[in-house]
Amino acid sequence: MTVDAVEALQKAGTLDEIVLLPLYPHFSYATTLSSLKEWKRVYGKPAGAPPERTIGQFYNHPLYIQALVQKIGVCLRQFPDSSRIQLVFSAHGLPMSLVEKGDPYPKQVQETVRLTCELGAQKYANWPRQHLLCYQSRVGPSKWLEPPFVETLERLGHGGVKEVLVVPISFVTEHIETLHEINIEGRMDAKKFGIERFRMMPAVGDSPLFIAALKDLVLTAAEVAEERTEVPTAH
Repeated sequence: MTVDAVEALQKAGTLDEIVLLPLYPHFSYATTLSSLKEWKRVYGKPAGAPPERTIGQFYNHPLYIQALVQKIGVCLRQFPDSSRIQLVFSAHGLPMSLVEKGDPYPKQVQETVRLTCELGAQKYANWPRQHLLCYQSRVGPSKWLEPPFVETLERLGHGGVKEVLVVPISFVTEHIETLHEINIEGRMDAKKFGIERFRMMPAVGDSPLFIAALKDLVLTAAEVAEERTEVPTAH
């Protein structure tokens, strides 16, 4: 929890700077911004606090994209002919009320999907010919991003699709949304709709490529900050 992180920082003593890295690849008012607000609420601006650097998103970072492609590539081996399967990217949903206020989340998710498929097609001769994007975890009666995950599986199954690989595109670690909503409930729904082979890509998690992406993000933020504080040399 944020309060635990703040307590750990306070015990750490003197710090040169703090880099805030929300583990959401795509910026959203509902996730990234709310996390940063919680940080500000708990940590505040104590006297003598070190400078803060914030990393707002990394949806198009090359190493993050490579990590996704690598994970998908491993899963493709589980299909007799993966070029013929349906690749389904599933992102966490978002109320349309936030999208209408200018939330960049859906466009960033779409760009991640585009970059992933573009690189995947370059690296794998058997990369799926078809892919689509849908959204999950909708709650309440308000309108959310579409198409919904379950309805997408239903449409695919009734359309004769027999093999599906689901890629949890907005999750970097496993949660109830991946382990239960996709890999248990989604699997049961897929079978009910006539889909015979259902697989889910594990989250990037501790993938070396993903960890390298996080490392690069943090070091770049620190280096940029250092460059901005350098005093220009007089000529």
